[in-house]
Amino acid sequence: EVQLVESGGGLVQPGGSLRLSCAASGFTLRWSSMKWVRQAPGKGLEWVSRISVAGATSYTDSVKGRFTISRDNVKNTLYLQMNSLKPEDTAVYYCQLDGDPGSRGQGTQVTVSS
Repeated sequence: EVQLVESGGGLVQPGGSLRLSCAASGFTLRWSSMKWVRQAPGKGLEWVSRISVAGATSYTDSVKGRFTISRDNVKNTLYLQMNSLKPEDTAVYYCQLDGDPGSRGQGTQVTVSS
């Protein structure tokens, strides 16, 4: 059974950093394309970042240069390093298998506020 568990969210001041983790079980992360998506209060789901099987990464424009997606194949864990955080990054962040919205975990709340 595919299971994804996100963690690492919290309250941070503007300009701060957080690293989100997504622990995967039931499948091998390195053989899967993965995405991070987020949902801000009162808004729809927004794609944030993607990493392909080959390791190619892509980002939505608003986070380019600030966020970095990566994975640890030994730990079977996906990461999202978030730097220079802004209030507009406030959202619940989810990881998921690319093309499988049903694989999303419970999410982790990120709040950027002074």
